[in-house]
Amino acid sequence: MKSLFALLTFVVFSSIAFHSYAQSGVSHTIIPKTAKENLYIDVHHLEPGNVTYEAVAAAHAKDLATEGKYGVQFLKFWVDEGKGLVYCLSSASDSESIRKTHAEAHGLLPDHIYQVTDGAASAAAGQNDFYLDIHELGAGNVSAKAVAAAHQKDLAVEKKYGVNFINYWVDEKEGVVMCLSQAKDSASIVQTHKEAHGLVPVRVLKVKQGE
Repeated sequence: MKSLFALLTFVVFSSIAFHSYAQSGVSHTIIPKTAKENLYIDVHHLEPGNVTYEAVAAAHAKDLATEGKYGVQFLKFWVDEGKGLVYCLSSASDSESIRKTHAEAHGLLPDHIYQVTDGAASAAAGQNDFYLDIHELGAGNVSAKAVAAAHQKDLAVEKKYGVNFINYWVDEKEGVVMCLSQAKDSASIVQTHKEAHGLVPVRVLKVKQGE
């Protein structure tokens, strides 16, 4: 009889304790932390004249089919067919995930991967060609804040030269800035930068864009 009473007491106590615990809102469920996503631009230097937009688009499709395995999201790519250059914009937790995706998808590994921050994007407009212009300012010589200020100066001047700046990406660590725009020719982009803030790009690439 005493054993039965003790058992009932234990059950009632346990029930009350569990009810109070549940009411407190505390849960044993552990929610895993998600890895921080960063933006990257990876660059492929291929044979000039032997690269086509169609071939890169096909490789990009393979990246898209593989990216989920490594937690990567490929966003856009740009191809300079004449110079054999390919630039890929993606979101990932680290650069190694991007290498692994490219390696499994098609085997074309990038020569360089930049970790970047971007600006506020504008829409593409009209039928003008796309250009990527590259500024190499030196490690530690550029900040995202300074580039944002320079970009505003570009926007204030761009219409004078028929340019439409769409976005830019900054690698503060390596001091590299990449600007995407539409224009009738590369000279118009150089003139806009020169008048706006004097920071002339080291090269301007006429590219085809894909996503």
